[in-house]
Amino acid sequence: MVIPDPPLSQQPATPFDLLEMKTREFYLRALDIVDATGIPFVVGGAYALAYYTGIVRHTKDLDLFVKRGDAPRVLAAFDRAGYRTAWTHPHWIAKAFSADDEDYIDIIYGSGNNLTAVDGEWLAHAVDGQVLGRAVKVCPAEEIIWSKSFIQERNRFDGADVAHLLLARADQLDWGRLLARFSGHEPVLLSHLILFGYIYPTHRNQIPTSVIDYLSVRVRNAPLPGEKLCRGTFLSFNQYLTDINEWGYVDARLAPNGTMTAEQIERWTHAPK
Repeated sequence: MVIPDPPLSQQPATPFDLLEMKTREFYLRALDIVDATGIPFVVGGAYALAYYTGIVRHTKDLDLFVKRGDAPRVLAAFDRAGYRTAWTHPHWIAKAFSADDEDYIDIIYGSGNNLTAVDGEWLAHAVDGQVLGRAVKVCPAEEIIWSKSFIQERNRFDGADVAHLLLARADQLDWGRLLARFSGHEPVLLSHLILFGYIYPTHRNQIPTSVIDYLSVRVRNAPLPGEKLCRGTFLSFNQYLTDINEWGYVDARLAPNGTMTAEQIERWTHAPK
């Protein structure tokens, strides 16, 4: 099944349709502020999911994705405009708050596991959409799948979002680019594709056989690590701490397997989410 892009004038309901007026005004002002910087950005989160799948979740924040190097300039623009900002988790996300502190914009340039950094591909392959009646660029479906595939917390599993994105867009995806995104993490993508075939057995042929074959070979031929490694921490920030702290496994987020520092891991593990 393919859900085609509707004309902009006929797009379905979005997560922003029931917002209070003050929240709408803050979001529009925030978009003006970022636009004025000239910094490229894409809209993600609940809006992007609704754009591609038609699934609407009402939310109190707006997710804007920028390159890491551009994030300080975006935050500085909000500071100059008189809004409070915070580097919530400096390795991947910051926030800009409304005047009453009840609403906020997420400025995202990476991910909690530090694997899915925002780069030029996010921007080059963005699609045209609308937020609150104004034109914006929407995060590419491939990058949404890439980032959501690793969110497998006890209280949040984004696998259903991945399945719904595949249901809606599988025949339009750039599979070569998506496979490149999962280089070194092929089992994660393969697991979601297998689950897709289980969830939607009548649509499993939407996933190219060549993709399943490629991933299966990569998984089967992957060399065994030379250390007692746990990659579960890429999927959940706290469900594999016993493995790391008590069972002697090496945290794959640390170099040379990952790119996070011990300090970043400590802050991400214990900070309020």
